[in-house]
Amino acid sequence: MKGDILIIDDNHRKAAQQVVDLILEDIRKTPRKFVITVAGESGAGKSEIAESITEKLWEHGLKSYVFGQDDYFVHPPKTNAKTREKDISWVGMQEVRLDYLDQNLKDAVDEIKPIEKPLVDFDADKIGEEKVDLTSYDVLIAEGTYTTTLKNADKRIFIDRNKMDTVESRKKRAREAQDEFLDRILTIEHEIIAPHKELADVVITKTWNAMMNY
Repeated sequence: MKGDILIIDDNHRKAAQQVVDLILEDIRKTPRKFVITVAGESGAGKSEIAESITEKLWEHGLKSYVFGQDDYFVHPPKTNAKTREKDISWVGMQEVRLDYLDQNLKDAVDEIKPIEKPLVDFDADKIGEEKVDLTSYDVLIAEGTYTTTLKNADKRIFIDRNKMDTVESRKKRAREAQDEFLDRILTIEHEIIAPHKELADVVITKTWNAMMNY
């Protein structure tokens, strides 16, 4: 998403390193593009950890491309916020074109080129399109709140941090007002996302340690 700001710190790098240590062998053994999802609640650090994973994989000679769920919303960010204000029941998985993201991942794995994908411009509040050639990439990373539910994934990473844990990171991001209405949204999202932890292969704990989710 154009206009997105990442604030990467040592915690993200630490967790990413541990994730890579856990799944590198599986990536090496897979004779096609390997797909990872990184999911969690708002402000959990999904984008930062996804980017940190790309950096750690590059150290092993593996090239990664990140698909951001923010590009796949039905409405652009500011319009989506207004839609939520009119009807809070809009909050949820129906806000996102997850089927489109899943298809983009499948097409990339199937070596279809170029991939046509949406691209959100946050400041302009518009959704455009871009074409990307992913032929040279080894790993695809889909990050976003609901990405654990995607079908075309080899390893699912879940960040186990709730709205109480993410207050400071949300303030730093300064994407939305930290008010009572946002708290209601975060509560709804928590109820949807929390059960997804059981679907994950790797869980990142509140202390930024990654472990297999047996």
